[in-house]
Amino acid sequence: MDQYCILGRIGEGAHGIVFKAKHVETGEIVALKKVALRRLEDGIPNQALREIKALQEIEDNQYVVQLKAVFPHGAGFVLAFEFMLSDLAEVVRHTQRPLAQAQVKSYLQMLLKGVSFCHANNIVHRDLKPANLLISASGQLKIADFGLARVFSPDGSRLYTHQVATRWYRAPELLYGARQYDQGVDLWAVGCILGELLNGSPLFPGENDIDQLCCVLRILGTPSPQIWPVCRALGGEGYGEVSFIAPSHR
Repeated sequence: MDQYCILGRIGEGAHGIVFKAKHVETGEIVALKKVALRRLEDGIPNQALREIKALQEIEDNQYVVQLKAVFPHGAGFVLAFEFMLSDLAEVVRHTQRPLAQAQVKSYLQMLLKGVSFCHANNIVHRDLKPANLLISASGQLKIADFGLARVFSPDGSRLYTHQVATRWYRAPELLYGARQYDQGVDLWAVGCILGELLNGSPLFPGENDIDQLCCVLRILGTPSPQIWPVCRALGGEGYGEVSFIAPSHR
């Protein structure tokens, strides 16, 4: 930490506080995420390890935030990222009207290129949302916060937890408790983000998992009977008996 001069506090995440800082020797502005270990015997949090591994597994890309360094500090450690001015959630929140189509197309193109790059490197993000898409002063979008990311197994044999992604951007199969899924969960989130950019508000703002499904059905309609067995096959963790019936037909 002696190499950096703290300039201010940016925010606080699930596993640490983020500061704006300047490298003393180079003058480079960075974002420092301080992760404290609650108990030394518990070791480094899994989400922090996954974020470090995911960003170290892939080469530098203009659409993925760059992890510059990782070093110990006190009873924890610090991750140094390139500094980004804002995030897409702030952009949407402070826009008086829905974004212009040219802006939406630009952000979507950068997001899709970043997602494509991650998937090509067998990384599934699993928590894409506007708050995790950072925006530079020049308008460059970069994917950040890989705490829920996993190295993906293309053969589909591995089981994953369904308790990932923020609810409003969570794919239906995850809401149904699926343990086997693919990169499609990221693409569903991209679609939700696109809807939010076009409307200026979240597309599926569910208050709980069941209400989230109802929000999806209100917008997209009821699935055909042919895919009901698939929905039930995806069911698990208490969701297997949830009926796919549109709210107006209940």
